[in-house]
Amino acid sequence: MTEILVVEDDGDLNEVTCMYLRDAGYAVTGCRNVHDAYEAMHGRLFDLVLSDIMMPGANGYEFAEKLRELDRHIPIILMTARDDIASKKRGFHAGVDDYIVKPVDFEELTLRIEALLRRAHIEDERKLVVGAFVMDADQATASLNGEPIALTAREFNILYKLLSYPKQVFSRAQLMDEFWDAGGETSLRAVDVYITNLRKKIGACEDFDILTVRGLGYKAVPR
Repeated sequence: MTEILVVEDDGDLNEVTCMYLRDAGYAVTGCRNVHDAYEAMHGRLFDLVLSDIMMPGANGYEFAEKLRELDRHIPIILMTARDDIASKKRGFHAGVDDYIVKPVDFEELTLRIEALLRRAHIEDERKLVVGAFVMDADQATASLNGEPIALTAREFNILYKLLSYPKQVFSRAQLMDEFWDAGGETSLRAVDVYITNLRKKIGACEDFDILTVRGLGYKAVPR
């Protein structure tokens, strides 16, 4: 099911928007500010983000810029009372894909969401493509130049996570918490072993690198 993140500080509008989109068949998570949105995104992959602009703390423009750094492809819609060209220009420069002006016409919002998802091919396929390297989440397969690369389930999940958020650093503890059983006695060094194995298996790939960030963890960086 397509997952949508709604970030809107007006409680009533947040609730109504989430309810409408759930009735339209989407899985929806509502947050009241950007900080809560980042918490919701930890360990989860959303298919589309719908965000207000004026919120306490970071605003929608700043949020969009950060999202675009983390994921070049995720569709972002700003939901705002501002309909002037200067505001739209700032939003598009921040990396958003579309605008919906308040008061929100929810039928129009749904049509815009459908169009963006269709454009991103998220409804039909869940694939990560980095140059000649392709990961298919539904089939749990990876290939380079059309040739399959044998990955274990955990290797696949770790690499898919890193590539889903290019340039974002994930600590060993974060990866351990998400991809190892809770309560296990596995050392954090096990993450290093998996990263080493992944680097060997994708050594021929020239489209991205898995980098070690000393004292922090690992990140995938497109070349």
